[in-house]
Amino acid sequence: MLESSKIFLNTTKNIQPEIAVILGSGLTNFFDNENIFYTISYENLPEFPQPTIKGHAGKLVLGNIHNHKVICMYGRSHIYEGHSPPILANPIRVLKDIGCKLLIVTNAAGSLKQDMPPGSLMTISDHINWSGFNPLIGANAESYGPRFHDMSDAYHQFYRNQLIKIASKNNQSLFEGVYCMYSGPNFETPAEIKALQVIGGSAVGMSTVPEVIVANHCSLPVIGISVITNYAAGISKTKLSHQETLEQASFAEDNVVNLLKNFIKDVNFDDTARNN
Repeated sequence: MLESSKIFLNTTKNIQPEIAVILGSGLTNFFDNENIFYTISYENLPEFPQPTIKGHAGKLVLGNIHNHKVICMYGRSHIYEGHSPPILANPIRVLKDIGCKLLIVTNAAGSLKQDMPPGSLMTISDHINWSGFNPLIGANAESYGPRFHDMSDAYHQFYRNQLIKIASKNNQSLFEGVYCMYSGPNFETPAEIKALQVIGGSAVGMSTVPEVIVANHCSLPVIGISVITNYAAGISKTKLSHQETLEQASFAEDNVVNLLKNFIKDVNFDDTARNN
């Protein structure tokens, strides 16, 4: 168990959350204040890399959502900030250590499809890692998972099906597609976007994939939601900027938070799902 995991459990008097949520760029409001139990800054968690990007607060918040104990990561770190890839594994392993049964990752992404405009939500069915990085390179952490692990159900079908049904039940529009990761920090070129379209990509961003790789390595089921903040390079004439990403994510925040809370309210846990 990592030292950060011990600190968390000591601070929260051994409260073990069922669900973990990672909030992407521009997503800042999740819990109502009266439902928050504890807040812990990443600065107090020795294995946590410190985010440096605007829109990523850098704190763990533990609270209650529809009678489920939920831990929320307000902000993540990225490879382009200069962190070594292996350190990005630590927050996910802490979530596993403290008892989480399910991880929900969110991100801001650019659309590769004309019919999926800014403001859309997309559940991730699979990913393509074009970042050139993998957080598991190096000595294997045997206590968390095997040297070679399967990624054929990286975005857990059992829980993803539930997410799609719950969105439909609540009349929320939800696309489904393949998320592609480049390392950043520059946005992609139009030629790179065309290449991703050819190989089956639906949306593109600079995060999420390392977290999903690590979650699968330690048998922590994961689903992902992309908040579409813009069309990718070359699809529209608008030049891309991080400010646009933050603004568009803020506009879509109510939709994604409602989807997450509806899902958490109705989710059916199945301890055998990982083996099915």
